Amino acid sequence: MDTTIIGVAGGTGSGKSTFTNRLKDAFGDQISVLYHDNYYKRQDSIPFEERKKTNYDHPQALETDLLVEHLRALKRGESVCCPVYDYTVHNRSDETVIIKPSRVIIVEGILVLQDPRVRKLLDIKVYVEADADERILRRVLRDVEERGRDLRGIIDQYLTTVKPMHYLYVEPTRAMADIVINSGKNDIAYDLFSSKIAAMLDTD
Repeated sequence: MDTTIIGVAGGTGSGKSTFTNRLKDAFGDQISVLYHDNYYKRQDSIPFEERKKTNYDHPQALETDLLVEHLRALKRGESVCCPVYDYTVHNRSDETVIIKPSRVIIVEGILVLQDPRVRKLLDIKVYVEADADERILRRVLRDVEERGRDLRGIIDQYLTTVKPMHYLYVEPTRAMADIVINSGKNDIAYDLFSSKIAAMLDTD
């Protein structure tokens, strides 16, 4: 089975998850999706208050070795046991999710284009961008409503790690993308990608 792997990167709150999830909703089980966030390293030995201070926007916070291993396995036609990250406790949960191989695989995350091993596996590299003010506002809403965070903690994290790491590690990968789209709600970009994916899935 020929497999096409699409990488979707971009800063926090840029809309990359929105874009990815729109495609997943449209094609369901016909495509597979891996979220780089689920590969945050386990921190069982670190107290909760200390885990809150971890720099989650640095490449070393992620077990990208495992992501690379899983992408290679999926490309070989093998299913993988994907970890699940629990944002409310700042740690990987004990659950796993079986990801089955498919003709189209999407891997999404802020640092998806940062690691050369991942980039080498990608057939299409996408960078989703948005105005910095929009991104932080979206992040605040998401972290309060979905991840049980408090506003002061979100602001502290943004200023100490998220913002500086964005300029150091995330934004430079824009130049490595094949396609740059503004906002995950860009209907034209979505229509183009959904048409391309549909064509790939129809290929015998």
